Amino acid sequence: MEQVEKGRVSENKFFITPEFVADFKENFALLVKTGHKSDFIQPFFYLQTDGFWHIQTRPGEVLDAFVRSFSLLNEKVEYGFFTPEFFTLLADPTSRLFLQNLLLDSYFPDAKADYLVKKLSGSDAEAILEKFLLNESNTLPAIFEYPETDQDAEFVRGGLFKKLVPQVYNHTCAITGMRLISNFGFSMIDACHIIPFKVSGDDRVTNGIALCPNLHRAFDRGLISVGDDFNILVSRHFAEDNASPYSIKLLANKFIALPFGDIHFPGKANFKWHRENVFKG
Repeated sequence: MEQVEKGRVSENKFFITPEFVADFKENFALLVKTGHKSDFIQPFFYLQTDGFWHIQTRPGEVLDAFVRSFSLLNEKVEYGFFTPEFFTLLADPTSRLFLQNLLLDSYFPDAKADYLVKKLSGSDAEAILEKFLLNESNTLPAIFEYPETDQDAEFVRGGLFKKLVPQVYNHTCAITGMRLISNFGFSMIDACHIIPFKVSGDDRVTNGIALCPNLHRAFDRGLISVGDDFNILVSRHFAEDNASPYSIKLLANKFIALPFGDIHFPGKANFKWHRENVFKG
């Protein structure tokens, strides 16, 4: 209901996005006062048995058992959808408000008042998380502090990193200046971790750089790196066609383009780690 209300869903297709999962986690934290664990996958999967919620799998995929990871869920599922009659009710503001109150009164009567106060006051954990990942705030909502077992939080933060890094670089490769956004909404610019997340646990934009796919791969494999002056360093340990206008070696000693606002700049200490641990100079 909240996805429809926020304008994120206009047709009867609910894709699994970081924003969708973030709203689920926030609502769960505000409403559930028992020891149950927030787990987006369970209702997304099990609501199929109630008759009004359905899952559209990707071509050739079958959901014949409970899916236990986001990676597997995204591999198999294209989107979820409601029966047409129910979605018509969700699309109508009056019906949607009635249904929201019915759910709150039926299942969360003790938490309803506090929930509505926080919602009306503009509570938005996702927006606070975005400011944290953008390095614009030191406040990290507790629901997005994740141990290794919290796939919800990992999916949300990882997904927002992939969105925010290209955004602060204006969807432009920091090295080549390539910028391409298709009419279908996808970009050809990747969000690249400078220090791998499994090493740093850092998914703020200051540990990221926007690169086109071939340079993302070259950066991850240590064929290129970035110096203290944001100059481009190129390894000597590979061969290529030097006559090609796309030669990586032509990039040596040029400078990367930086995001708008130094608060979003990639961290020099992160590049230092990359030079010392990944770069094959």
